[in-house]
Amino acid sequence: MKNMTNKPKTFFNKLVAHPYFGFILAGFLLMMVQVLEYQGVIGVTYARAFGLTIIYFIVSLGFSLLLGYAGLASLGTSGFIGLGAYITGYVLGTLNLPLFTALLLTLAIAVVIGTIVGFISLRIEGMYLAIITLGLSEILNEVFKNAVNLTGGVNGLRITQLTMFNTLITHREFYFVLVFVMVLAMILTINIISSPTGRAMLAMKNSTSAAMAMGISILKYRLLAFVIATIYAAVGGLLYFGYWLTSNPETWSISLSLSILAAVIVGGAKSIWGVLAGTFLMFGIDLAVFKQMDFFQKYQDVPYLFSGLLIILVVMFYPGGLSKLGIDIKVFIKKTFKKVKNSYRIWRYGEDDRQ
Repeated sequence: MKNMTNKPKTFFNKLVAHPYFGFILAGFLLMMVQVLEYQGVIGVTYARAFGLTIIYFIVSLGFSLLLGYAGLASLGTSGFIGLGAYITGYVLGTLNLPLFTALLLTLAIAVVIGTIVGFISLRIEGMYLAIITLGLSEILNEVFKNAVNLTGGVNGLRITQLTMFNTLITHREFYFVLVFVMVLAMILTINIISSPTGRAMLAMKNSTSAAMAMGISILKYRLLAFVIATIYAAVGGLLYFGYWLTSNPETWSISLSLSILAAVIVGGAKSIWGVLAGTFLMFGIDLAVFKQMDFFQKYQDVPYLFSGLLIILVVMFYPGGLSKLGIDIKVFIKKTFKKVKNSYRIWRYGEDDRQ
Protein backbone atom coordinates (compact mmCIF):
# COMPACT_ATOMS: atom_id res chain seq x y z
CA MET A 1 0.00 0.00 0.00
CA LYS A 2 2.91 2.30 0.80
CA ASN A 3 4.46 1.82 -2.64
CA MET A 4 1.13 2.55 -4.36
CA THR A 5 0.85 5.81 -2.43
CA ASN A 6 4.33 6.93 -3.47
CA LYS A 7 3.99 6.12 -7.18
CA PRO A 8 1.87 9.15 -8.22
CA LYS A 9 4.19 11.49 -6.33
CA THR A 10 7.27 9.96 -7.89
CA PHE A 11 5.73 10.17 -11.36
CA PHE A 12 4.82 13.84 -10.83
CA ASN A 13 8.32 14.67 -9.61
CA LYS A 14 9.81 12.98 -12.65
CA LEU A 15 7.39 14.80 -14.93
CA VAL A 16 8.24 18.22 -13.48
CA ALA A 17 11.96 17.46 -13.55
CA HIS A 18 11.89 16.49 -17.23
CA PRO A 19 13.65 19.16 -19.33
CA TYR A 20 10.77 19.27 -21.82
CA PHE A 21 8.12 19.93 -19.16
CA GLY A 22 8.94 23.63 -18.85
CA PHE A 23 8.92 24.09 -22.62
CA ILE A 24 5.52 22.47 -23.00
CA LEU A 25 4.16 24.48 -20.07
CA ALA A 26 5.45 27.71 -21.63
CA GLY A 27 3.79 26.73 -24.91
CA PHE A 28 0.50 26.08 -23.14
CA LEU A 29 0.60 29.46 -21.39
CA LEU A 30 1.33 31.24 -24.67
CA MET A 31 -1.56 29.41 -26.33
CA MET A 32 -3.81 30.80 -23.62
CA VAL A 33 -2.99 34.29 -24.90
CA GLN A 34 -4.77 33.52 -28.17
CA VAL A 35 -7.62 31.86 -26.30
CA LEU A 36 -8.04 35.04 -24.25
CA GLU A 37 -8.07 37.07 -27.47
CA TYR A 38 -10.77 34.74 -28.84
CA GLN A 39 -12.85 35.48 -25.75
CA GLY A 40 -12.32 39.21 -26.06
CA VAL A 41 -10.38 39.47 -22.79
CA ILE A 42 -7.35 41.05 -24.52
CA GLY A 43 -7.15 42.97 -27.76
CA VAL A 44 -5.94 41.58 -31.06
CA THR A 45 -2.98 43.98 -30.96
CA TYR A 46 -1.58 42.33 -27.85
CA ALA A 47 -2.08 38.84 -29.26
CA ARG A 48 -0.29 39.85 -32.46
CA ALA A 49 2.54 41.30 -30.38
CA PHE A 50 2.94 37.95 -28.64
CA GLY A 51 2.93 36.18 -31.99
CA LEU A 52 5.68 38.39 -33.41
CA THR A 53 7.73 38.03 -30.24
CA ILE A 54 7.50 34.24 -30.49
CA ILE A 55 8.88 34.43 -34.04
CA TYR A 56 11.83 36.55 -32.90
CA PHE A 57 12.41 34.19 -29.98
CA ILE A 58 12.80 31.27 -32.39
CA VAL A 59 15.36 33.30 -34.35
CA SER A 60 17.13 34.30 -31.13
CA LEU A 61 17.49 30.65 -30.12
CA GLY A 62 19.55 29.98 -33.24
CA PHE A 63 21.58 33.13 -32.64
CA SER A 64 22.27 32.06 -29.05
CA LEU A 65 23.84 28.83 -30.33
CA LEU A 66 26.00 30.84 -32.71
CA LEU A 67 27.10 33.47 -30.19
CA GLY A 68 26.85 31.74 -26.82
CA TYR A 69 28.23 28.33 -27.77
CA ALA A 70 30.24 28.72 -30.97
CA GLY A 71 31.48 32.20 -30.05
CA LEU A 72 30.82 33.60 -33.53
CA ALA A 73 29.46 37.10 -34.12
CA SER A 74 26.91 37.92 -36.79
CA LEU A 75 24.93 41.00 -37.73
CA GLY A 76 23.23 39.44 -40.72
CA THR A 77 20.30 37.91 -38.89
CA SER A 78 17.68 40.29 -40.25
CA GLY A 79 18.73 39.57 -43.83
CA PHE A 80 18.37 35.83 -43.27
CA ILE A 81 14.92 36.33 -41.75
CA GLY A 82 13.93 38.44 -44.75
CA LEU A 83 15.25 35.76 -47.09
CA GLY A 84 12.95 33.17 -45.52
CA ALA A 85 10.01 35.57 -45.69
CA TYR A 86 10.56 36.44 -49.35
CA ILE A 87 11.07 32.81 -50.39
CA THR A 88 7.78 31.96 -48.70
CA GLY A 89 6.00 34.91 -50.28
CA TYR A 90 7.28 34.05 -53.75
CA VAL A 91 6.37 30.36 -53.44
CA LEU A 92 2.91 31.04 -52.03
CA GLY A 93 1.99 34.17 -53.95
CA THR A 94 3.73 33.92 -57.32
CA LEU A 95 4.13 30.17 -57.82
CA ASN A 96 0.92 29.26 -55.92
CA LEU A 97 2.61 26.27 -54.32
CA PRO A 98 1.83 24.92 -50.82
CA LEU A 99 3.50 26.06 -47.62
CA PHE A 100 5.37 22.77 -47.29
CA THR A 101 7.18 23.49 -50.57
CA ALA A 102 8.16 26.91 -49.24
CA LEU A 103 9.53 25.23 -46.10
CA LEU A 104 11.69 22.79 -48.10
CA LEU A 105 13.04 25.55 -50.35
CA THR A 106 13.70 27.80 -47.35
CA LEU A 107 15.66 25.08 -45.56
CA ALA A 108 17.70 24.27 -48.66
CA ILE A 109 18.69 27.90 -49.32
CA ALA A 110 19.37 28.48 -45.61
CA VAL A 111 21.82 25.56 -45.61
CA VAL A 112 23.61 27.01 -48.65
CA ILE A 113 23.83 30.54 -47.19
CA GLY A 114 24.90 29.23 -43.77
CA THR A 115 27.62 27.10 -45.38
CA ILE A 116 28.97 30.08 -47.34
CA VAL A 117 29.12 32.29 -44.24
CA GLY A 118 30.64 29.40 -42.28
CA PHE A 119 33.49 29.15 -44.79
CA ILE A 120 34.01 32.90 -44.52
CA SER A 121 34.29 32.56 -40.72
CA LEU A 122 37.32 30.28 -41.17
CA ARG A 123 39.35 33.22 -42.49
CA ILE A 124 37.75 36.15 -40.65
CA GLU A 125 36.82 36.38 -36.97
CA GLY A 126 35.45 38.76 -34.35
CA MET A 127 34.42 42.25 -35.36
CA TYR A 128 35.40 41.70 -38.99
CA LEU A 129 33.13 38.67 -39.26
CA ALA A 130 30.26 40.74 -37.88
CA ILE A 131 30.96 43.40 -40.51
CA ILE A 132 31.03 40.79 -43.29
CA THR A 133 27.66 39.35 -42.21
CA LEU A 134 26.27 42.87 -41.92
CA GLY A 135 27.39 43.53 -45.48
CA LEU A 136 25.75 40.31 -46.65
CA SER A 137 22.51 41.35 -44.91
CA GLU A 138 22.60 44.75 -46.61
CA ILE A 139 23.20 43.09 -49.99
CA LEU A 140 20.14 40.90 -49.42
CA ASN A 141 18.12 43.97 -48.42
CA GLU A 142 19.12 45.76 -51.63
CA VAL A 143 18.06 42.70 -53.61
CA PHE A 144 14.71 42.78 -51.78
CA LYS A 145 14.24 46.41 -52.83
CA ASN A 146 15.40 46.21 -56.43
CA ALA A 147 14.52 42.72 -57.71
CA VAL A 148 11.00 43.91 -58.44
CA ASN A 149 9.90 40.87 -60.43
CA LEU A 150 10.81 38.53 -57.58
CA THR A 151 10.27 40.61 -54.46
CA GLY A 152 7.78 43.31 -55.41
CA GLY A 153 10.37 46.04 -54.83
CA VAL A 154 9.79 48.55 -52.05
CA ASN A 155 6.17 47.45 -51.76
CA GLY A 156 7.21 43.91 -50.84
CA LEU A 157 5.25 40.73 -51.28
CA ARG A 158 1.83 40.01 -49.86
CA ILE A 159 -0.97 37.49 -50.15
CA THR A 160 -4.60 37.78 -49.11
CA GLN A 161 -5.02 34.39 -47.46
CA LEU A 162 -3.08 31.33 -46.37
CA THR A 163 -4.07 27.70 -46.80
CA MET A 164 -2.64 24.65 -45.08
CA PHE A 165 -3.75 21.14 -46.06
CA ASN A 166 -6.42 22.70 -48.30
CA THR A 167 -7.84 24.61 -45.32
CA LEU A 168 -8.01 28.37 -44.95
CA ILE A 169 -5.87 29.48 -41.99
CA THR A 170 -6.28 32.88 -40.33
CA HIS A 171 -3.65 34.56 -38.19
CA ARG A 172 -5.47 33.28 -35.11
CA GLU A 173 -5.05 29.65 -36.13
CA PHE A 174 -1.51 30.26 -37.34
CA TYR A 175 -0.63 31.57 -33.87
CA PHE A 176 -0.89 28.00 -32.58
CA VAL A 177 1.52 26.93 -35.33
CA LEU A 178 3.96 29.53 -34.02
CA VAL A 179 3.75 28.15 -30.50
CA PHE A 180 4.15 24.57 -31.73
CA VAL A 181 7.27 25.48 -33.73
CA MET A 182 8.61 27.42 -30.74
CA VAL A 183 8.33 24.37 -28.46
CA LEU A 184 10.00 22.20 -31.12
CA ALA A 185 12.81 24.76 -31.45
CA MET A 186 13.35 24.80 -27.68
CA ILE A 187 13.49 20.99 -27.57
CA LEU A 188 15.89 20.90 -30.52
CA THR A 189 18.08 23.56 -28.96
CA ILE A 190 18.36 21.83 -25.58
CA ASN A 191 19.28 18.59 -27.36
CA ILE A 192 21.99 20.36 -29.37
CA ILE A 193 23.36 22.00 -26.22
CA SER A 194 23.44 18.72 -24.32
CA SER A 195 24.95 16.73 -27.20
CA PRO A 196 28.62 16.31 -28.17
CA THR A 197 27.96 18.97 -30.82
CA GLY A 198 27.11 21.57 -28.17
CA ARG A 199 30.14 20.64 -26.07
CA ALA A 200 32.38 20.81 -29.13
CA MET A 201 31.05 24.28 -30.00
CA LEU A 202 31.64 25.45 -26.44
CA ALA A 203 35.19 24.08 -26.49
CA MET A 204 35.77 25.87 -29.79
CA LYS A 205 34.52 29.11 -28.27
CA ASN A 206 36.72 28.83 -25.18
CA SER A 207 39.91 28.03 -27.10
CA THR A 208 40.29 27.21 -30.76
CA SER A 209 43.78 25.80 -30.23
CA ALA A 210 42.71 23.57 -27.36
CA ALA A 211 39.69 22.37 -29.34
CA MET A 212 41.89 21.44 -32.29
CA ALA A 213 44.30 19.64 -29.94
CA MET A 214 41.36 17.53 -28.70
CA GLY A 215 40.53 16.53 -32.26
CA ILE A 216 37.56 18.88 -32.76
CA SER A 217 37.11 19.94 -36.38
CA ILE A 218 36.86 23.72 -36.46
CA LEU A 219 35.63 23.58 -40.06
CA LYS A 220 32.81 21.18 -39.22
CA TYR A 221 31.48 22.99 -36.17
CA ARG A 222 31.77 26.51 -37.53
CA LEU A 223 29.85 25.48 -40.61
CA LEU A 224 27.32 23.66 -38.44
CA ALA A 225 26.86 26.67 -36.14
CA PHE A 226 26.17 29.04 -39.01
CA VAL A 227 23.91 26.56 -40.81
CA ILE A 228 21.80 26.02 -37.67
CA ALA A 229 21.54 29.75 -36.94
CA THR A 230 20.63 30.52 -40.55
CA ILE A 231 17.97 27.79 -40.59
CA TYR A 232 16.41 29.20 -37.41
CA ALA A 233 16.40 32.70 -38.93
CA ALA A 234 14.99 31.57 -42.29
CA VAL A 235 12.26 29.53 -40.60
CA GLY A 236 11.49 32.62 -38.53
CA GLY A 237 11.04 34.51 -41.82
CA LEU A 238 8.72 31.80 -43.12
CA LEU A 239 6.63 32.03 -39.95
CA TYR A 240 6.63 35.82 -40.18
CA PHE A 241 5.15 35.73 -43.68
CA GLY A 242 2.67 33.02 -42.71
CA TYR A 243 1.50 35.11 -39.75
CA TRP A 244 1.44 38.58 -41.34
CA LEU A 245 0.93 37.54 -45.02
CA THR A 246 3.39 40.23 -46.07
CA SER A 247 7.09 41.01 -46.29
CA ASN A 248 8.47 44.52 -46.65
CA PRO A 249 12.20 45.34 -47.14
CA GLU A 250 12.06 48.05 -44.46
CA THR A 251 11.42 45.35 -41.86
CA TRP A 252 14.78 43.63 -42.40
CA SER A 253 17.10 46.44 -41.35
CA ILE A 254 20.16 46.41 -39.12
CA SER A 255 18.04 47.56 -36.17
CA LEU A 256 16.33 44.16 -36.14
CA SER A 257 19.70 42.35 -36.09
CA LEU A 258 20.87 44.56 -33.24
CA SER A 259 17.64 43.98 -31.31
CA ILE A 260 18.06 40.21 -31.59
CA LEU A 261 21.69 40.55 -30.49
CA ALA A 262 20.50 42.65 -27.55
CA ALA A 263 17.85 40.08 -26.60
CA VAL A 264 20.44 37.30 -26.47
CA ILE A 265 22.98 39.38 -24.52
CA VAL A 266 20.43 40.74 -22.04
CA GLY A 267 18.81 37.36 -21.49
CA GLY A 268 21.98 35.29 -21.36
CA ALA A 269 23.44 33.62 -24.45
CA LYS A 270 23.78 30.19 -22.84
CA SER A 271 20.26 29.86 -21.42
CA ILE A 272 17.07 29.10 -23.33
CA TRP A 273 14.97 30.67 -20.59
CA GLY A 274 17.27 33.66 -20.50
CA VAL A 275 16.86 34.16 -24.25
CA LEU A 276 13.09 33.87 -23.83
CA ALA A 277 13.11 36.54 -21.10
CA GLY A 278 15.44 38.77 -23.12
CA THR A 279 13.31 38.48 -26.25
CA PHE A 280 10.12 39.39 -24.42
CA LEU A 281 11.93 42.24 -22.71
CA MET A 282 13.36 43.67 -25.94
CA PHE A 283 10.46 42.93 -28.32
CA GLY A 284 7.39 42.12 -26.22
CA ILE A 285 7.41 45.30 -24.17
CA ASP A 286 8.08 47.42 -27.25
CA LEU A 287 5.27 45.83 -29.28
CA ALA A 288 2.68 45.46 -26.52
CA VAL A 289 3.39 48.59 -24.46
CA PHE A 290 5.56 51.23 -26.13
CA LYS A 291 3.90 51.11 -29.55
CA GLN A 292 0.47 51.52 -27.94
CA MET A 293 1.42 54.81 -26.25
CA ASP A 294 1.06 58.14 -28.03
CA PHE A 295 4.48 59.39 -26.90
CA PHE A 296 6.35 56.38 -28.34
CA GLN A 297 4.24 56.47 -31.50
CA LYS A 298 5.40 60.05 -32.03
CA TYR A 299 9.04 59.37 -31.06
CA GLN A 300 9.57 55.89 -32.45
CA ASP A 301 13.32 55.82 -31.79
CA VAL A 302 13.02 56.26 -28.02
CA PRO A 303 12.64 52.49 -27.33
CA TYR A 304 16.09 52.02 -28.89
CA LEU A 305 17.49 54.25 -26.16
CA PHE A 306 15.91 51.95 -23.61
CA SER A 307 17.42 48.92 -25.33
CA GLY A 308 20.87 50.50 -25.56
CA LEU A 309 20.85 51.54 -21.92
CA LEU A 310 19.77 48.04 -20.89
CA ILE A 311 22.60 46.46 -22.88
CA ILE A 312 25.15 48.81 -21.31
CA LEU A 313 23.94 48.04 -17.79
CA VAL A 314 23.94 44.27 -18.38
CA VAL A 315 27.38 44.19 -20.02
CA MET A 316 28.93 46.41 -17.35
CA PHE A 317 27.34 45.04 -14.19
CA TYR A 318 25.83 41.64 -15.05
CA PRO A 319 27.51 40.04 -18.08
CA GLY A 320 25.72 36.74 -17.44
CA GLY A 321 22.40 38.35 -18.32
CA LEU A 322 18.98 37.73 -16.82
CA SER A 323 19.60 33.97 -16.60
CA LYS A 324 22.57 34.54 -14.26
CA LEU A 325 20.53 37.06 -12.28
CA GLY A 326 17.74 34.49 -11.92
CA ILE A 327 20.19 31.87 -10.63
CA ASP A 328 21.66 34.32 -8.10
CA ILE A 329 18.19 35.30 -6.88
CA LYS A 330 17.27 31.62 -6.48
CA VAL A 331 20.44 30.96 -4.47
CA PHE A 332 19.79 34.04 -2.33
CA ILE A 333 16.20 32.94 -1.61
CA LYS A 334 17.37 29.45 -0.64
CA LYS A 335 20.03 30.84 1.71
CA THR A 336 17.57 33.28 3.24
CA PHE A 337 14.95 30.56 3.72
CA LYS A 338 17.56 28.31 5.34
CA LYS A 339 18.58 31.10 7.73
CA VAL A 340 14.96 31.81 8.66
CA LYS A 341 14.32 28.10 9.19
CA ASN A 342 17.38 27.76 11.45
CA SER A 343 16.40 30.88 13.39
CA TYR A 344 12.91 29.51 13.93
CA ARG A 345 14.31 26.15 15.04
CA ILE A 346 16.60 27.86 17.57
CA TRP A 347 13.73 30.04 18.83
CA ARG A 348 11.40 27.05 19.10
CA TYR A 349 13.73 24.40 20.50
CA GLY A 350 16.75 26.32 21.76
CA GLU A 351 20.41 26.01 20.91
CA ASP A 352 21.86 22.60 20.14
CA ASP A 353 24.29 21.82 22.97
CA ARG A 354 25.92 18.90 21.16
CA GLN A 355 29.52 19.50 20.16
